[in-house]
This record gives sequence, structure tokens and C-alpha cells, in this order.
Amino acid sequence: MTKAMMDDPRRIREENPFESMMERFDRAAQLLNLNPDLYAVMRVPNRELKVYIPVRLDSGRLEVFEGYRVQHNFARGPAKGGIRYSPDVTLDEVRALAAWMTWKCAVVNVPFGGAKGGVVCDPAEMSIVELERLTRRYAAELIDFIGPEKDVPAPDMNTNEQTMAWIMDTYS
Repeated sequence: MTKAMMDDPRRIREENPFESMMERFDRAAQLLNLNPDLYAVMRVPNRELKVYIPVRLDSGRLEVFEGYRVQHNFARGPAKGGIRYSPDVTLDEVRALAAWMTWKCAVVNVPFGGAKGGVVCDPAEMSIVELERLTRRYAAELIDFIGPEKDVPAPDMNTNEQTMAWIMDTYS
């Protein structure tokens, strides 16, 4: 394989979202001649939280869901980023999206760092009551890590203003 083939951006792996994002970051850091100390800090998230969320379903059965919140960087201010509900959510995906949020905020000079959250669930298969229970338990797990001066959650895939209202009510 030639160097030109290896440098082709189309060769970036898509199997692992975090590895794919890091390959892009590594390439950009090299092109920008990024300070090695800054490079070392920006390669890793400030904080990753993995939680297990027990929820009583309408059927009476207890199901334990897995959830994540990754706070990539706080250098520009509190973190911000969406929360997604999907059966396909992974920690690597959330980790990558949190880093992308850091870059997006920096590029447009918004005074926030990047974060992202997710819960492995299928909201299409859950009642509104089950979604509320799940959301409130997830918010309770995040309570020490979110807030206007720390990390501002927002809606993302399969979450909406009602989801955020439950989080805000639980936080309050």
C-alpha cells in the first residue's frame, strides 16, 4: 500500500466511531502542527460515566438499562450535548459524539465544552410511563455531573422536550 493510499481520507475506519473520530483528529492535529501538550489533553475525555438504570416496566418486570454520559472537555466552559435513546447506542459512539461537540463549539466560538449521553433502549417499544421512569432514573444517576455550570443536556435521537422536562424536574 502506498503512502498516498494510506493518507486517503476515505480509508478512515467506520467500524468504531471513536477510533474513526480519533483518526480524523490525529490527521488534523498533524496538519495544524498542534501543540503536543494540547494534543495529549484533547485526545481523551475529561470524564466518562457508565450507569445501570433499573426500571419497572408496565408488565411488572424489572429491566436494567445501560446508560452513558461522556464529558469531553470543559476548557471553554460547561459541557453541552444531547442525550440519545437507541438500542444501538454504544460508549464509543457517545465518546466520539462528545468530542465532536467540543470541536463544533470551539469552531463557532460558543463558550461550551462537549458532552453527549445515551441510554441503550428501544423507545418505540416503551410506553410513555416507562420512558418517564427511565429518564428520571437516568437523570438521578447524572445529578452530580449535570447543571448549568457543569453540563447542559439537550435532546438528540429519540429524545425531545418532554425528556428534557423530566430531567429538569428531577434535577430541581
